[in-house]
Amino acid sequence: MGNWHHVRAEPHKFTSQERSVSHPYPLGPTVSPDGTNFSVFSATATGMEIVLFDHVDSLQPARIIRLDPDLHRTSHYWHIFVPAIRSGQLYGYRAYGPDNPSSGHRFDSQKVLIDPYGKSVAVGKLYSRAASSQPGNNAASAMKTVVADLSNFDWEGDRPLNRSFRETVIYEMHVGGFTRHHASGLDRVKRGTYLGVIEKISYLQELGITAVELLPIFQFDAQDAPPGLSNYWGYSPVSFFAPHLAYSTSSDPIACLDEFRTMVKELHRAGIEVILDVVYNHTAESDEHGPTLCFRGLENSFYYLLNKDKSTYANYTGAGNTLKANHSVVKRLILDSLRYWVSEMHVDGFRFDLASIFSRSESGEPMVNSPIVWEIDSDPVLAGTKLIAEAWDKGGLYQVGSFGQDKWKEWNGQFRDDIRCFVRGDPNTVLKLRERLTGSLDLYRTATHSPAQSINFVTCHDGFTLNDLVSYNSKHNEANHELNRDGTDVNFSWNCGIEGPTNNAEITILRAQQMKNFFTLTLISAGTPMILMGDEVRRTQSGNNNPYCQDNETSWFDWGLCAANCDLLRFVQLMIRIRLNFGGRGGDRQETLEEYLSRTRIEWHGVKLGKPDWNSNSHSIAFSLQDSSVGQVHYIAINAYWKPLEFELPPVTNEPNGGWLRLIDTSLPSPDDIVEERNGIRVDGTSYAVNPRSIVILYYNYIMNNHSIQIDCLPRSSEEENFGESTN
Repeated sequence: MGNWHHVRAEPHKFTSQERSVSHPYPLGPTVSPDGTNFSVFSATATGMEIVLFDHVDSLQPARIIRLDPDLHRTSHYWHIFVPAIRSGQLYGYRAYGPDNPSSGHRFDSQKVLIDPYGKSVAVGKLYSRAASSQPGNNAASAMKTVVADLSNFDWEGDRPLNRSFRETVIYEMHVGGFTRHHASGLDRVKRGTYLGVIEKISYLQELGITAVELLPIFQFDAQDAPPGLSNYWGYSPVSFFAPHLAYSTSSDPIACLDEFRTMVKELHRAGIEVILDVVYNHTAESDEHGPTLCFRGLENSFYYLLNKDKSTYANYTGAGNTLKANHSVVKRLILDSLRYWVSEMHVDGFRFDLASIFSRSESGEPMVNSPIVWEIDSDPVLAGTKLIAEAWDKGGLYQVGSFGQDKWKEWNGQFRDDIRCFVRGDPNTVLKLRERLTGSLDLYRTATHSPAQSINFVTCHDGFTLNDLVSYNSKHNEANHELNRDGTDVNFSWNCGIEGPTNNAEITILRAQQMKNFFTLTLISAGTPMILMGDEVRRTQSGNNNPYCQDNETSWFDWGLCAANCDLLRFVQLMIRIRLNFGGRGGDRQETLEEYLSRTRIEWHGVKLGKPDWNSNSHSIAFSLQDSSVGQVHYIAINAYWKPLEFELPPVTNEPNGGWLRLIDTSLPSPDDIVEERNGIRVDGTSYAVNPRSIVILYYNYIMNNHSIQIDCLPRSSEEENFGESTN
């Protein structure tokens, strides 16, 4: 049982307001003209204190308010109205109760706890993760919650963009790393901040992406890292409501709220949606040896999945603990958090880290119908919100192709692996390539899932960058201080002949060509494409495939690469433009590639028309797309073989209309490797020599003067199908 007598609390006589006005809902701090209502959940606590601080690094609380269970407890909720408490007040909780790990209880009344529903968190210079992990009072070194009034921000009429996934190209971005590098050209105070992102919006617009997927911006514990390093990625949350303070130009937590909202508003003004990578599967409190920061000290056995002995934590996340997402209290916390970020912070969507944790019961067993997944799916506040699942966890639960209902999209890890293997030149990959190009129907052809649910990517924050994927055969993670044991050894990478940087011209050219191949396959496939920050300019991590603790130039976007690798940047810009403005229908609105593919028929070819080679040793495939309503035929030839191949072209008529025009040939140097559709390059002859390890895209217009011209360019065969329908 916690000791009530170690704290020297000032005697407090409750006013009539404090006795009668407080209420258990809403949870967290609620500001009014007369003061603030506080409410926190704890079913097992025998006592609760609010500790108020004048400064984040104050050695002792300025005031301690001990709640009276008879006056300030309704069911399992502790609540009190404190007059004259305004926005900006720092505070925390101290909870008293049993410290009995074998019963699942870990109360520690010497620890100052973050409010689970606090909208702002202050982190002082004295903050110590170690002090929160060890016995003793941590008042001076604890994170503090900050009372925040959210009503004063001017959104200037900002509204959700509600862009469909068919019109979406996602850019996975780290807020801090995007502008932290000195080459960003920003004032030092803005580097690595929400406001710094605003300074680079024009770059994002020129690139052509339509949504940024931000690595975790919930307040996280930067000290959750090996000694001498800091947590960079942010998958170590301490709050599900507060934005990360270190990404603000100000040390004022209230200003941080405004800067985050300003970033969202300006991205929306530029037509860019904001998707948050959210971590509702674990917290920074880690395992039984970790710190007591919030949930552990309030109601440990309610918030976390425990092993049978209750003294240790079930670890389905690889982070030491696992949130009990389908417990009613935790489920409400997660839903309230999601609603808050949509309604108050105007975000457009969420990518759920290790989302399969949501499919585990309160005992940790996999569930067929998860209550929390259903409630998120059906919540009216989230009705127009993008939902993306990383549909697996570290406990072996893998749900790609079956997570949730059709509203949920999924990171398609199979797309990543199969595209990598095909481009590398592995055997037994051409049939898998066909599935990935056409929306992964082998995964998504069910009553509740469709190809539109696939988020297609080759690289993400977790693993090699694209440059490193073609430059390293093995990981090089020594800088993480874990003896190179961390990070996956299964990368499906190929260094093109030399490990790491090289001046060998032949290898340098091949690496650039392979990167263009990866971008092309990602951006022509059915589904929604996602690219990693900096891949478009060959950002490197020097072979580190797990830089979660590298808050330095290893991970930051080096803006000097934009000029050094402008040819690849140009290729990606035009490739995105081609995807989002595909086909020539005329009028004000172009259609996207995804819309075009949804009603287009595909015919598969090999080097001979209508004769695709699906054998295990095949490294090439071609296909043609035709839609008479658009008046175009597209022909795509993909050669991952190490020798050139001569591909027969479908015969076309109406010679005055121009014949085949080349859009892309990844083997050619810039600017011939890709051109805008209106500048297509004439192709003569009945075949095209596709160079080793390259992709060619041709197109043919057969509408002239608004009259369709009859052609028979694609002979029917058994290999013809609708795009998005498998032949198997």
